[in-house]
Amino acid sequence: MRRLRACLGAAAAVGLAAAGTTALIAGNASGATAALSNRWYAAAPYLMPLDNDPPDPGAIMDATGLKAFQLAFVLAPNGGGCSPTWGGTAPVSSDTAVQSVIDTIRGKGGDVSVSIGGYGGTKLGQACSDAAATAAAYQQVITKYGLHAIDFDLEEPEYENTAAIKNEIGAAKILQQNNPGLYVSVTTAGTADGTGWFGKQMLLEAKSQGFTPNNFSIMPFDGGFNGAASQTSALTNFNAILQSTFGWDQATAYAHEGFSGMNGRSDTGEMFTQADFQTVLDYATSHNMDRFTFWSLNRDRQCSPVDNGGRTSGTCSSVAQNSWDFAKYSVKFAGATPPSSTPTPTPTPTPTPTPNGCKTAWSSSAVYTAGDEASYNNHNWKAKWWTQNEAPAASDWGPWQDEGAC
Repeated sequence: MRRLRACLGAAAAVGLAAAGTTALIAGNASGATAALSNRWYAAAPYLMPLDNDPPDPGAIMDATGLKAFQLAFVLAPNGGGCSPTWGGTAPVSSDTAVQSVIDTIRGKGGDVSVSIGGYGGTKLGQACSDAAATAAAYQQVITKYGLHAIDFDLEEPEYENTAAIKNEIGAAKILQQNNPGLYVSVTTAGTADGTGWFGKQMLLEAKSQGFTPNNFSIMPFDGGFNGAASQTSALTNFNAILQSTFGWDQATAYAHEGFSGMNGRSDTGEMFTQADFQTVLDYATSHNMDRFTFWSLNRDRQCSPVDNGGRTSGTCSSVAQNSWDFAKYSVKFAGATPPSSTPTPTPTPTPTPTPNGCKTAWSSSAVYTAGDEASYNNHNWKAKWWTQNEAPAASDWGPWQDEGAC
């Protein structure tokens, strides 16, 4: 599925790069609001606007005081090419659905950042011919939505590709230069010692290109973590890596460091509760870190029935919570006070499902399209898109959405 195909010639790419400032102004004139403070973009939690049962951002804003959202993910087209799409399937150029979400948020005084990359799919850094072509593709996104912030989510499998990372870092530098005031975050995998070999190579590439974003953020989950203490330890170790790589002192390194967590149950079964988020928030604020965010708002609600940590879902957290509990930690990081709410609910026993609560059993030979339902391993599942012979399993990027036990 990965194809290294350029979508723009070098002359066209350089021409757009040179016009980057004008393009941003034009984008702003088409509907963007004035920029929020950088602290809000630094606090913006991830939201998938087209998948994983997207919540109403206006309702989240009303309930929590949140003003900024990190929309995910912009990728190369699944069929190949160097033009930006949402999730590999929905071209940015003709988008109206995400634009409507952005309009809702801005209509209530908020704003968005857009995240490119993520886990899965083909990234533009892999598909475009060079940094200039990659930047030109991202400039289309900035101009289309009048963006004041962008996030480069560089992780598997892209960050194992040296040429792709060179394109991404080079593109980030071009966008930063051509869009004055653009808030740029770079997010990568976290490990117990800060980040792994590929993360360190990415930092060295940034150093070699003379690129410094607002922050480098790590994701300390899905790597044998166990609560807040293991996460703050990883952040301390990552700070040392930033110091040694860029020659910064400790305070400067913290001022360019960020945290990107996962609320509730992670993909590998780690558990992160509200108390864990509070501990990491206290660490981040006390060390004057630049960013505190999490994956994701689609998951920031209690599973129904209460799951008690038995599965990972793209649409709920698998911990006992009120809706949008975790978003309130982002609001606090931004320096605002969330509205008061009722205490976190006590988990109630999961009701025993009735035998006839299961849908027709999944079949490897059947073709399922978006909205079709089937049962598998005593759970009901709903297809998110066309699929055949892909057994249902809980995954943000898989074709199935878990609807609970049956």
